[in-house]
Amino acid sequence: MDPMTLMFERSQRVAVLGGGPGGYEAALAAAQLGAEVTLVERVGVGGSAVLTDVVPSKSLIATADAAVAISEASDLGVQFYAKGAEGKPLKPQIAINLAAVNKRLMALAGQQSEDMRTALLDAGVTILSGHGRLDGPDAIVVSTSEDGTDFDRIEADTLVVAVGASPRELDSAKPDGERILTWTQLYDMKTLPEHLIVVGSGVTGAEFASAYMNLGAKVTLISSRDQVLPGEDQDAARVLEKVFKRGGMQVLSKSRADRVERTDTGVRVTLSDGRTVDGSHCLMAVGSIPNTAGIGLEDAGVELTDSGHIRVNRVARTSVSNIYAVGDCTNFFPLASVASMQGRTAVFHALGDIVIPLEKRKITANIFTAPEIATIGFSEKDIEDGVADGIAYKLPLAANPRAKMQGIRDGFVKILARKGSGTVIGAVIVAPRASELIYPLAIAVERRLNVDQVSRVFAAYPSITSSITDATRAMHQVYIAG
Repeated sequence: MDPMTLMFERSQRVAVLGGGPGGYEAALAAAQLGAEVTLVERVGVGGSAVLTDVVPSKSLIATADAAVAISEASDLGVQFYAKGAEGKPLKPQIAINLAAVNKRLMALAGQQSEDMRTALLDAGVTILSGHGRLDGPDAIVVSTSEDGTDFDRIEADTLVVAVGASPRELDSAKPDGERILTWTQLYDMKTLPEHLIVVGSGVTGAEFASAYMNLGAKVTLISSRDQVLPGEDQDAARVLEKVFKRGGMQVLSKSRADRVERTDTGVRVTLSDGRTVDGSHCLMAVGSIPNTAGIGLEDAGVELTDSGHIRVNRVARTSVSNIYAVGDCTNFFPLASVASMQGRTAVFHALGDIVIPLEKRKITANIFTAPEIATIGFSEKDIEDGVADGIAYKLPLAANPRAKMQGIRDGFVKILARKGSGTVIGAVIVAPRASELIYPLAIAVERRLNVDQVSRVFAAYPSITSSITDATRAMHQVYIAG
């Protein structure tokens, strides 16, 4: 008999409702620990994160980044031209085949889903396709037929709820899938929108506004707040808004959309002050709602918030001891990476493995605009409000030699350190590939390194990462004096 089989006798039964990043990782971890695992998924393994959200949206953004790289190549001395009939150079035009782009990204999403499904099957996980709901605290009932007459009942010792969330819809701006769209409906468009109006300047709205602007569409961003990305680092938001306006985007701050209507040629957005904005399409990016209604949570004794999110603690446990919940359906932190970590943490806790409770201050987040915005730990506002006792230091990327070589004009590295000890307690990076650059600072926050320890790590020269060591070196006297 295989030694792993001897080590882990399959005595525990784990049922996972939802196959997104959190449910997927929970199922894999449970199988690794020897449990008998069943996963129930309605739309496909990977859930909406893979099929209609994170994977396709970031693939679209990658295409937009490529378009920007081509358009800005002339700044580096790279010239594109074609010869006309008389041998004279013609100025080239960048063309975006949106139908081909969307076909590619949806294919990528489908392949990612299939890869995840294969990984689960190889691990010994049983996958059931259908709509599932809790049947008390110890079972999930799955509708396995289209008419809802055939059911399977899966009894389990541990239940993991990972049902995710869906785009929030407003009665005054009802999506129709053609002109008024949620972010899950964008991928049916065959041509680039002539004028895309984005309602909502949070992470989702900012990412799609950035992407479609860089693909060549006219974009108007409607923000009800005084800046894009409300709640994010103000310096980062200012950089992004400057980039948006330089790229031709119209940003309407302190403007609330009252209603969105179809017109003969597109859409009309009416603002609360009576102004109107006409465009060809409108993206509604006004948040999301958890998919927790009608799945038996209340009957099983699971406590929900007023917004319908499942209350969980730092190991993803709900108010019912054997029921855990992970991902966007919970009140913890709506990120795919967090859902994955919650899934593993929940199963480790349920099956008695070593578990480290999650801390929100140690979560790395990234906004995939151009430039990207990555954050970890405490914010500068936390310092200003007295939540954290620290010092912030910001170093513009314009001082970085590699940034000069690559033609990078916007962005910065900001590091927050605790007074006296110099321990790194937070960071903000605004730069191309900030999602990659933030990792060493995430390690610093996780391992409680001080700025001197970070500054002693060799960074390649020239590199963008050298801005991290430059910033921490500059903070040496600052934190000693603190």
